[in-house]
Amino acid sequence: MTHPKSVRALLALCGLVLTMAAAQAQKLPNVTILATGGTIAGSGATSTTTVGYTAATVGVDALIKAVPELQKVAHVSGEQVFQIASENMGNREWLVLAKRVNALLARPDVDGIVVTHGTDTIEETAYFLNLVVKSSKPVVVVGAMRPSTAISADGPINLYNAVITAGSRDAVGKGVLVVMNDQINAAREVTKTNTTTTDTFKSPELGMLGYVVDNKPHFYRASTRKHTVDTEFDVGKLDALPQVDIAYTYANVGPTAVEALVNAGAKGLVHAGVGDGSLPARVRPALSAARAKGVVVVRASRVGQGIVARNGEANDDQLDFVVADTLNPQKARILLMLALTRTGDTREIQRMFYTY
Repeated sequence: MTHPKSVRALLALCGLVLTMAAAQAQKLPNVTILATGGTIAGSGATSTTTVGYTAATVGVDALIKAVPELQKVAHVSGEQVFQIASENMGNREWLVLAKRVNALLARPDVDGIVVTHGTDTIEETAYFLNLVVKSSKPVVVVGAMRPSTAISADGPINLYNAVITAGSRDAVGKGVLVVMNDQINAAREVTKTNTTTTDTFKSPELGMLGYVVDNKPHFYRASTRKHTVDTEFDVGKLDALPQVDIAYTYANVGPTAVEALVNAGAKGLVHAGVGDGSLPARVRPALSAARAKGVVVVRASRVGQGIVARNGEANDDQLDFVVADTLNPQKARILLMLALTRTGDTREIQRMFYTY
């Protein structure tokens, strides 16, 4: 026969366990997943199809359901913002996404945001958000190199790690992050370095910020450039962004691309030059003419690493050009677009390139 005191003790213990479990559940962060499509939401004809698949076929609810472990690390909710392959991501989508991120982060019941995204332009979306998000709460952009139907699909673990990072207090104030392949990279510095492998995202020379290991992020450094709440950019009332294009340089290049882009209405032009942003003799007059028409010209480099030195390979003071510092051409384009929403003064724009 069970003693009444033993029963009461057992009931009290059960109550304590339930109370502790409820308290633990309440401590879980609230993370919202904003889905935009991409390979992480893609599907292939067979389990071995890792190229030639169809992107953006799986909705956000299915993505969340495929990783039940998420419920153990966060209170997760999802929204389908877009369902597109990331090569189709554009200015309009960026503005919609940024406004939704800012609206969610302004709520006290949202601790962090995860954006699922295709990998082709993930670095551009991440950097755009890095400049316009008005919160220090974590924002993590995540993708996959293999579709959800593939053997050893990387999407589920990437999503799990992204949610952990977005819900971590250690990620607060770090700027927008890209989390893939167990690694944490800063939006400003990360780039896609391989067409197909799962370790494609790297921050050349400057290095990643840290790892996601043992169900938590480990940070070893932080980006020193200003971001998020410390930027001067506000897209809250913008419905469009200035047209900024990129002209790529190569051996035997002529002025055709520059002239065409200017004639098509470019307000800003990023010249992806060779080496230290060098200006070929056949292109320099077209770039000078563009500047004379009011087009802001930024000298960048196609190399992918290193500083483009002001007044190095060209007399930027005399030409009234801006240099991209360490930004690659596609990220220089983003900063120039946002800069042009504030000013057309090249000195001010150069300050922004050294600040962000």
